[in-house]
Amino acid sequence: MPPTTSRRELIKTGALAGVGFWVGLPLASRTVRAQGTTANDRLNIGIIGASGRGEGNLSAVASENIVALCDVDEERLNRVAQRFPHAAKYRDYRKLLERNDLDAVVVSTPDHSHALPAVMAMRQGLHVYCEKPLTHSIYEARVMSECAARYGVATQMGNQGHSNSGARRTVELIRAGVIGPIREVHAWTDRPIWPQGIDRPTEMPPVPATLDWDLWLGPAPQRPYHSAYHPFRWRGWWDFGTGALGDMACHVLDVAFWALDLRDPLTVEAEGPPPHPETAPQWTIIRYEFAERTTPYGVLPPCRLTWYDGGKRPPTELFDGERVADNGTLFIGEKGKIYVPDAYGARYVLLPRSQFEGFQPPPPSIPNSPGHHAEWLLACKTGSPTGSNFAYASALTETVLLGIVAYRVGKKIEWDPRRMCCTNAPEASRYLRREYRKGWEL
Repeated sequence: MPPTTSRRELIKTGALAGVGFWVGLPLASRTVRAQGTTANDRLNIGIIGASGRGEGNLSAVASENIVALCDVDEERLNRVAQRFPHAAKYRDYRKLLERNDLDAVVVSTPDHSHALPAVMAMRQGLHVYCEKPLTHSIYEARVMSECAARYGVATQMGNQGHSNSGARRTVELIRAGVIGPIREVHAWTDRPIWPQGIDRPTEMPPVPATLDWDLWLGPAPQRPYHSAYHPFRWRGWWDFGTGALGDMACHVLDVAFWALDLRDPLTVEAEGPPPHPETAPQWTIIRYEFAERTTPYGVLPPCRLTWYDGGKRPPTELFDGERVADNGTLFIGEKGKIYVPDAYGARYVLLPRSQFEGFQPPPPSIPNSPGHHAEWLLACKTGSPTGSNFAYASALTETVLLGIVAYRVGKKIEWDPRRMCCTNAPEASRYLRREYRKGWEL
């Protein structure tokens, strides 16, 4: 078989016959990617969602061959395409994914349209970079993780702070026990910076001539176009986004999740305005309770994580006189505190400062990253690991989205991760797995 044989050709021609489809496909994907491929070779990449956050992701992978661009807004698509005159243009990502020359795709669509193109791509053996939160629902997060494992592709979620050296140093301090056992964590964001807690607009303005509204809706329920949804403000609507929590927690909670293995909470309880059936609240305080956890770094005690958004913050007295940043995380241990005063884990402060004057951190044990996108590109070419691969990212996203489930149900939920259900709230099932518009099923 020549080194240039594509993954899709392998799948289509049945080159995997005799080894079993589900067992053979992941191995074949990795093997073919390695044939004739080095870290210096260039990948053929398709961009799904080329404007907004997509432009930032596109710039980060522009050193590769950008062979296809897709955006539902023709005006935005044409503007971005000026930088890549040889790239084919698409409005419908399903058409883009029919190409046979792709190695990888970058998905930068609104939250409700993350899972479908990513899963379609992985089923064709393509590597996938997908924006945060990984998915719109917990069911989708599990499907994404299972697909990544089954097809053996390189994956990365777009919580770029995971690749910061500061985040790695903070994780090392926590694992080394510098502030002792941690039973309490606080995390917060200044979002939302878009409308939430509002009623659906009643006006029916015309759809902009350059926008394919049906393609933008994708799997979401049919509703008339309005600028209250597109662009950007979709984040506050449950049909399309995941509110302030979903938008920012995959950034803000990443260090805590990484260092303390905060998956599978026992219970989740949300405080906020009365739930609105269509839009996220103006503010929430969400409390997660985690049982004792056994990790490669020791047995971790039970822990409570409290999340705040919409202007809510932890009590100021917890910060030992430090200014409370707009976004951040505070770890409270038996021997001190670690304060991360930003959304991306770029740096840390040990508190109280007087106690840690002259402190020398332990030698680094987590290798630094070449950069979030560069790490993924290298993994596509060589099979090296990524930090926010879909196994990790799906679990982080699930923890985050459980806060939304608790808020929408309106009571403390008891979570059973094995059965993917709230044992005390069967009505929560409607928020774990969404209904898909006909023709857009996952």
